[in-house]
Amino acid sequence: MSALTPWRRMLLAMTAVSALGASATAAPAPASHLQRKPQDEVIYFVLPDRFENGDATNDHGGPARGALLDGFDPTRAGFYHGGDLKGVARRLDYIQGLGATALWLAPIFVNRPVQGAPGQESAAHHGYWITDFTDVDPHLGTKADFKALVDAAHARGMKVYMDIVVNHTADVIQYRECPDGRCAYRGVADYPYVRRGGVNGAPINDGFDGQDFSKLKRADWAYTPFIPAGQERAKVPAWLNDPTYYHNRGDSSFAGESSLLGDFATLDDVFTEHPRVVEGFIEVYGRWIDDFGIDGYRIDTARHVNPEFWQAFVPAMQARAKAKGIENFHIFGEVFDPDVAALARHVKVDKLPAVLDFAFQAAVTDVVAGRAGPDRLATTFAGDAVYEGGEATARQLPTFLGNHDMGRMGHFMLKARPQISDDELLARVTLANAIMLTARGVPTIYYGDEQGFTGDGDYADSREDMFPSQVASYNDNRLVGSSAMGARSAFLGDSVLYRRIAALAKLRTMTPALREGRQVTRVAEAKPGLLAFSRLMAGTEVLAVFNTSDKAIQAHVSVEMASGSWKSLHGACVVSAAAPGSYAVELAPFDYKICVSEGRS
Repeated sequence: MSALTPWRRMLLAMTAVSALGASATAAPAPASHLQRKPQDEVIYFVLPDRFENGDATNDHGGPARGALLDGFDPTRAGFYHGGDLKGVARRLDYIQGLGATALWLAPIFVNRPVQGAPGQESAAHHGYWITDFTDVDPHLGTKADFKALVDAAHARGMKVYMDIVVNHTADVIQYRECPDGRCAYRGVADYPYVRRGGVNGAPINDGFDGQDFSKLKRADWAYTPFIPAGQERAKVPAWLNDPTYYHNRGDSSFAGESSLLGDFATLDDVFTEHPRVVEGFIEVYGRWIDDFGIDGYRIDTARHVNPEFWQAFVPAMQARAKAKGIENFHIFGEVFDPDVAALARHVKVDKLPAVLDFAFQAAVTDVVAGRAGPDRLATTFAGDAVYEGGEATARQLPTFLGNHDMGRMGHFMLKARPQISDDELLARVTLANAIMLTARGVPTIYYGDEQGFTGDGDYADSREDMFPSQVASYNDNRLVGSSAMGARSAFLGDSVLYRRIAALAKLRTMTPALREGRQVTRVAEAKPGLLAFSRLMAGTEVLAVFNTSDKAIQAHVSVEMASGSWKSLHGACVVSAAAPGSYAVELAPFDYKICVSEGRS
């Protein structure tokens, strides 16, 4: 029986492109954001600090104290650049014009501004070094600014998802044995909770039975943790200042036991098995739902938290949301792994409703780059059956092409094909977006991708500014679909990728089968070539076909026997089937088309 079972029981007890008449294909999505299911959305993911500066008075997060204290230096990739929540609100027209229906914000909570060893400092522009989980970071604005943004989005029918962290806080707790701040991981077998400093150490935590973590009174089982002078009240809520609520075992190696119990690159690893921690985080994040009526949570580093925590936390959040009239609160965890089985485990065991689809991201990158045939994607889709809930769950997995940690699709193409022409680069990136926006899952666009951002790599190298940047390494990047160089505002509604993605997003919104239809792979070649799949719903078949090769394709594709009369949603579609159950397609290199049949005419 799980150590959290009694607490878990207690806590749970408390707790759109062309219109096709009146057809099912053309029916619009429900108007109210409260009615829409997770799979009805097109998500736009934003790092507020890099999006738009709506209030220059908060650039330093208070008085200007210098970059190594307040974190603001718009010339350095790893520091704050000045974007904020007012800036995001100012650009809602731009986001909605792209076809996005849900806005995912990187963490907006109060962060420790700067961390890192001398000479290696960087700032918390990303939002993952939290000290106060109850308030908005002053670099980004205020709670009033956040409320104004959420209300403005909701007034447009858009949802707002918050990015949350449970696994760790900012690096405040230090270990006396490690004056340089880096400590090797010490495991439970060698450093049990009931001995101080190892199996031969003095007994501590008398009465602890390995199950009830509330009986842990001391935290010096592996190292001697302490809070530096002046930081004793650095964290909010106040209970987070007690070292007993942390694992205190040194840095994770991201393997085995350390993946759950180790510090994430020196960040203080929270003791999520402890019932006080479970209760505390349920209250913290339940309050954000209560106060702002947000529509979902993306959970950072979800795989590094014990399953029992999520088994208590998720239903508690769903209950808080339902109490606010939010029936389809979307919760999805970050499990940074391209293996379908690894992703599915966290749905089945942890009971997370969904996870970010890293398997799709890896597969679509390989396919579009020409490193693999479309069968690579077909294998990923075939794995949908292993998720708890099967295909229904797979339709709620956020799919994406790149992100703020791994980098952008444009960069992946340039890395795979350094001599690629501008036209081919645009074609391949367009193809990746077309696959994502027609396949099962919840398409998620990383801000700037629609303007052809490529970046120079991962992390800070993929977090370019949408406003005129002062970072030299951002301003010299090659773009997809554009020859622009230098500092500039990137909010261009007429750029080629923006228009192409917007058309695809509108098509998805206006076509229920692309959001909720059952997906059937029709063709998936073992080398760069033809990918075809159907989305089936209520007598409607939408056939999406893609050419991932540099040669033209002519082929016949299997379709439903009843699908006889076809119309075009994108590209030139043959009006009549070649024969019952067969449809002729012709594609130029890196081209795609989307055709719809609603039975025989």
